[in-house]
Formats: sequence, structure tokens, C-alpha cells
Amino acid sequence: MKKQDNLNRQSEYLENLTTKDVEQLEKDKIIERQLRFQELLISISTKHINADLSDINKLIRESLQQICQFVESDRSYIFSYDFVNNTTSNTYEWCAEGIEPEIDNLQNVPIDFIPQWIEAHKKGEPFFVEDVSELPEDGELGLRAVLEPQGIKSLITIPKIKNKELIGFIGFDSVHKINKYNDHEKEILFVFANMLVNVLQRKEQEERIKEQEEKKEELLQFLSRQNEELNEYAHVVSHDLKAPLINISTLTSWFMDDNKDVLDENAMAPLHQVMFNVEKMNFLIKGILDYSTIDKLETEDKHIDFNQMIEEVLQTLHIPDHIKITVQDNLPSLYGNAWRFKQVFQNLIQNAINYNDKENGVVEVGYSEQEDCHQFFVKDNGVGIKSDYFERIFKVFTKLESTGSSSGIGLSIVKKIITLYKGTIWVESQEGVGSTFYFTLLKNR
Repeated sequence: MKKQDNLNRQSEYLENLTTKDVEQLEKDKIIERQLRFQELLISISTKHINADLSDINKLIRESLQQICQFVESDRSYIFSYDFVNNTTSNTYEWCAEGIEPEIDNLQNVPIDFIPQWIEAHKKGEPFFVEDVSELPEDGELGLRAVLEPQGIKSLITIPKIKNKELIGFIGFDSVHKINKYNDHEKEILFVFANMLVNVLQRKEQEERIKEQEEKKEELLQFLSRQNEELNEYAHVVSHDLKAPLINISTLTSWFMDDNKDVLDENAMAPLHQVMFNVEKMNFLIKGILDYSTIDKLETEDKHIDFNQMIEEVLQTLHIPDHIKITVQDNLPSLYGNAWRFKQVFQNLIQNAINYNDKENGVVEVGYSEQEDCHQFFVKDNGVGIKSDYFERIFKVFTKLESTGSSSGIGLSIVKKIITLYKGTIWVESQEGVGSTFYFTLLKNR
């Protein structure tokens, strides 16, 4: 009886909705879905960046499963094209429970079977069939004859492009129901395809490096190339994420402006949460871009007075009244890139401020001269860090807490810069007492 009453009330509610209300509900669903899709993509991207590629197969299958389940398909896969032999082969596959794997049956398939497919991919476009049963009856070698025996009702395939060359595709089959994909989802699936190309490329390079361990010069060249491609990967992913992110922000802003007079604070709270997450993703994208461009700066190196430079950094930071910052007055002058050095001190000092829970917070900046290097430190009396985190905090996207809109990239940027200058960085800390970050920079010769 209760269930029937609930259904009646729900039916009554839907009947009373205006056309505008229905349209707004649809917009809200789109915003929420796009936000969750973005977060999933960022999570997968983080795994790919930090992953040990010794088990590449597991990493790829897990990401295929996550995306496939999100778009509510039943089978996801990766194919490679062989345009020398005019064939295509299934290399990776994930199937939902009860779905028959097809990978063994889809090796060296003649591409003549899928001309429409190839044509779309060569143009850099997805190939989408909403309803396989509506395809024309084009013979036993036609597309419908290829798809129907696999039980496919809908499918979408996204081309994989490497160095402007078509190398394969990723695909998603729907067996249990007809499936639709909007333009935003197609954009995000393209970003996912780029991720897979890059992670597979990293794996290929690692295998080549292992084969040529005795050739030291070639090994260094491969490592340099790998690093460059990783940076390019971060740049491409962050750039591609901007378009759907702007759409989310715009739709949410329109709704909030249109309804600010009729919605109370409780109704607006979820929308403010959406805008907060959009801002959080913007920080993440900016962090990725900063991280990927550190070693590509073309500005001129020069001798830099570190006391003057840190004074300029402090002018850009918001320093609360309860925080006192002291800077040793005889810091050295070193030759290098001003933007990189500012990034180091800006991130370390900002962290010291953000993670200070004392009524009278103190941040100290100083250095000591060693035989071959200058050893700098940034010390605070803040919350401190568990020893388990001493190494992890320098990895990309690692944060001590999930609150706030920080990207979790700041310390990885610092480490990358210090490593670029052949220095080292480490932390000493005690929970509840404070932390000291040390790093070295070689003396100018």
C-alpha cells in the first residue's frame, strides 16, 4: 500500500511539472552526469600518470571496465589496425557478467568488412550505430552480418591516433539495450582514447629500453623522449578537459541566475557544490599544465637575488594575520630561471600557511652553505606529516586531505624543478609540532 501511495505521489508530482521544470531537470541530470564522468576520467588519468607499467594489461582492462560500466555498455575493447595486411585485431577486451567474450574470434579481421567504420576513423570521427537492427541487409560479409551474431544492439568506436596516424580504435558494445551517446560523452571518450594511446606508447618505450640496456646513449635518448611525451600527454589531457568543464560551469551558472529569486539556500547548496567542484577541476588542470611545462621554459636564465625573489613571492600570497614569516637576510644569488625558483618557494610557503593550525603560526625560510651546494629550508610549526607520507607527498595528485580546491600537484612541481637542477628534496616532520622541507641547489661554477 505504501509503495502504491509513493508511486501515486510521484506520478502526481510529474504531472504538475511545467515544461520549463522538465527541461531544467534534464539539464540538472546532464550537469551531474558530466561532472561524474569528468571525475572518473581524472581518476583514471591519475592512475596512468603514476602507474608502474609492469602490469599494463591489468591497468588497461580496469580502465576499460570503469568507462564501460559508466556509459552502461556491456563489452569494451581495443583494436589495432594493420594497414599493410588490411586487417584489424582485438588486443584487449572487458565483458560484463553474462556477456560472451569475442576477442578470440576477432583476430586478423579483414577491414573490407567494415568500410564505413574505416572511413569515419580516417576522418578522426567516431563510428556510432544506435540500432544495429536498422542497418541494411548487405549480405553475409556486410556490417550487420558481422555485428548481429555477437548480439550487439548498439555500438560506438573511437579512433586511436598516434603522431597523426590512425593505429586502431576503442569500442563499446551494448548487448542488453539500445544505447545513446551525446556529444559531451563522445568528447570525453576521445580523451580516454588519447590516454590509452599514451600509456601503451609508454609501455612500448619501456620494453625497447629493456632490450637496449647495454646501449647507454640510446637508453638516455629513450628516457628523454618518454619524459617529453608524458609532459605532452599531460598538456593534451588538461586541454581536452577544458571544453566539457566550461559547459558544466555555463549550464550551472545559467540555472542559478534564472532561478535565484525562487530557490532558497537549501536548493542552491548542491549547485554551489557543483561550482566548487568545477573550480577544483580548474585548479587541477592548471596544475597539470604547470607540471608539464616546467622543463620547456624558454625564458632566459640569469643571476637571481634569492632575498629579493622571495620578497616578490610573499607579495603574491595571502598571509593571514596569525602567521608570521621570517626570511634569512643573507640568502645567496644563484644562476637559473626566476619562474622556476619562485614556483619552489611559492608552493612550499603556501603549504606551510595552509597546514598551520596554531594560534601563532610561524614560517621560517633560510639556508646553510654546504661544500658543493646550498641547502635551503622552509620550516613551519603546523600540523606536521605522518612519516608514511614522506615519500608519497611528492607524487602527482597526492594530497594529505581531500578538502579544499588544491590540485595536489604543488609538491610534485617543486620536486621536478629541484631534480631539473640536479638537487635533492626531502622533509622532516613531527605530527602536531611542524614540518621542515629541505632542498639543495648546486653552487654556481
